[in-house]
Amino acid sequence: MSKVIAHSLFSEFDIDLFKGGKHYRLYEKFGSHIITIDGVEGTYFSVWAPSAKSISVIGDFNYWVEGQHQLNVRWDESGIWEGFIPGVGKGSVYKYRIHSHHNDIKTEKADPYARRCEHPPKTASVVWDDAYDWKDTTWMQKRKKHNGLDAPFSIYEVHLGSWKKKIEENRSLSYQELSDELVSYLKEMQFTHVELMPIMEYPYDPSWGYQLTGYFAPTSRFGYPEEFKLLVDKLHQNDIGIILDWVPSHFPEDAHGLGFFDGTCLYEHPDKRKGYHPDWKSLIFNYGRNEVKSFLISNAIFWLDQFHADGLRVDAVASMLFLDYSRDEGEWEPNMYGGRENLEAIDFMKELNEEVYKSFPDVQTIAEESTSFPMVSKPTYLGGLGFGMKWMMGWMHDTLQYFAKEPVYRKHHQNDLTFSMTYAFTENFMLPLSHDEVVYGKKSILGRMPGDEWQQFANLRLLYSYMFTHPGANLLFMGSEFGQREEWNFQQSLDWHLLQNNYHEGIKTIVTDLNILYKNYPALHEQQFSASGFEWISYDDQENSVVAYIRKGYREENALVVVCNFTPIPRTKYRIGLPSAGKLIQIFNSDANKYGGSGVSNTEEISIDQKNWHSREYSSEIIIPPLATVVFRIVK
Repeated sequence: MSKVIAHSLFSEFDIDLFKGGKHYRLYEKFGSHIITIDGVEGTYFSVWAPSAKSISVIGDFNYWVEGQHQLNVRWDESGIWEGFIPGVGKGSVYKYRIHSHHNDIKTEKADPYARRCEHPPKTASVVWDDAYDWKDTTWMQKRKKHNGLDAPFSIYEVHLGSWKKKIEENRSLSYQELSDELVSYLKEMQFTHVELMPIMEYPYDPSWGYQLTGYFAPTSRFGYPEEFKLLVDKLHQNDIGIILDWVPSHFPEDAHGLGFFDGTCLYEHPDKRKGYHPDWKSLIFNYGRNEVKSFLISNAIFWLDQFHADGLRVDAVASMLFLDYSRDEGEWEPNMYGGRENLEAIDFMKELNEEVYKSFPDVQTIAEESTSFPMVSKPTYLGGLGFGMKWMMGWMHDTLQYFAKEPVYRKHHQNDLTFSMTYAFTENFMLPLSHDEVVYGKKSILGRMPGDEWQQFANLRLLYSYMFTHPGANLLFMGSEFGQREEWNFQQSLDWHLLQNNYHEGIKTIVTDLNILYKNYPALHEQQFSASGFEWISYDDQENSVVAYIRKGYREENALVVVCNFTPIPRTKYRIGLPSAGKLIQIFNSDANKYGGSGVSNTEEISIDQKNWHSREYSSEIIIPPLATVVFRIVK
C-alpha cells in the first residue's frame, strides 16, 4: 500500500491570500489534482479543516479504511491538510474522514472542491481530469458585444432534467444529447441566451438543484464534466450565451456536505440567527469569514474561467441582504448600527462583483432580488452592489395580476400595468417569467389568462408582446414559449405534443418573431436600461384599456411606436400622437393569422397628419386589433 508523500501546491503567498479572503482561484490548489512527482503519477489532495485532529483520504483504492492515507497538516496554522498519494488516478472514488478536536467528533465528507461527484444517491467525490479542447474562440473574442447592456438579452430558462426526456428509456437527455437538441431549438427560437437552473451537484431532485453539495462539479446526472463543456461550446459556436444559476445564499445539512464540516461550524455562521434558514431548512454561509468568502468567490470565478459561462444569475439575494429575512421579532440580531442589513453579506457581494468584472469584463451577474434595496445593479464605486442586472419582480407580479383579470375590469386597474414605468430605470432590470411563476398552484402562464380558448391565447400573445417591447431584458421559463397548459413538474418532460395544436404552434411562432424583432430593432435594446429609451404617448386611456409608447435607440430615426389593446374589442380609427411627420409602417401585429389571431390589421402605410393629439403636433388614426400589440416604425 502506497503511503502519503508530503507535497504542497500552496505557496506562502497563496496562504496569505486565503487567510485574508483574497484568493479567488482556490480551485487551482484545493481538491484532488492528478500530478506526477519524480516520474510517479498520483493524486494530490488538500482540504481546509482547521479543527481536525487527523484527516484520512478513504476510497475505493484503500477499501475505505481510515488511517491508510493520512494527510499532513500545514505548519502555518492555515488549517490546510494535504498530501500526495501515488497510484491514485482518474476515476478513483474518495471522501475525507475527519477526526475533530471538537468533542472527538468524526465526520465523513465529500471534497468541497471535487471536479466530479458520484451519481446521486451516491455521495462520494471522484478524482477527475476534465481537459477539453475548446472551439469557441470566435464567441469568446466577440462576446462583449453579445453580453453588453445595450445588446439584446432574451433568456430561455431551462431545468435540464425535465426539458425533454427519452420516453422509451424514462430518462432525461444527456449533456451530449442536449448539445444537439437544446442548441438547435434555441437557435430556431432565436433566443440570445439560455439560463440553466443549478447544474452544480445536488443530492435531492425535488430541490431543483438549489441545495448544492458539489459546488465545483457539474451534476453527474447528465454526464461527465467535459460533456457539459461540450454543451457550452456548442452553444457558443451557435452564438448563444449561457447563464448559470448560482446559489451562494445557503446549502443543505446533508451529512456528506459542507455543514459541520470539521466537527465545527466551518462554512456556516455559528449563530443560528445568521446561520440557519428557517424557510429552506438549510445552512447559511458565514460571509464574514475570510476563507469562506474566498471559497464562494473562487467558485463563481471557476464557472466563468473553466466552463466559459457568460454570466451568473445569483439566487435569493434578498435572503442574504437582510438579517430579518423570513424571521420574526426576536429571531434576529441587528447589525452594529442597529439596522437589518447584513453588512458582511453586502461586502461579500460587492467584492464578488468587483472580482468577476475585473477578471471577466464581458460577462454579466444578475441578481434575483425581490425588495426595494437600492442600487443593486449600480457599480460599487457609486455605492451599489455591483450586479449587472436585477430581476424586475415588481413588474412580474403587477403584470400577471393585471392579466389575470377579465378584460371588462381592467380599466379599473390601469395603474397596475403602468406603475412599472415609475421605477423602470432605477436598476438595470430583467423582466422574468421564471419557473417560480408556474409551480405550487400558481398555474402555467397560459392557465392564468382569462376568457375562452381564443381569448386565453390572445392574452398570452399580448402579454409576451408587451413584455418584449417594455424596457429591460427578458426571461421566459421553458414551456411558456409554446403555451404549456399544466404547471411545471420537474419529474416530467414538457408537453411537446401540444405543438400539434395551431394555437400552441402560434405561441411558439410569435415568441420566435418577438426574439427576432427584439434583436433586429435597436430601439428595443440599445437603451433598454435608460430613460432615454422610452417615452409615453398615452398611459391614461383607462376606458379603452389602451397604452401607447415610443421605444428609442441611439439614433432618432430608429424609434418604434408600440400600441397595446388589453380588451377583446378592436379599436378602429384610434388616434395616437406622434413625434414627427412621415408615414407609419406596421412591422408587428400579435393578432396576425399566423399566430392564431383574428387577422385584424393596419394597411401597409398610414399617413401621419399634422394634427395635435396627445400634446403632440402630429398624429395618425390606426386600427388596434383585439387583445393585441401592434408595433410601427416611422418613415420620413
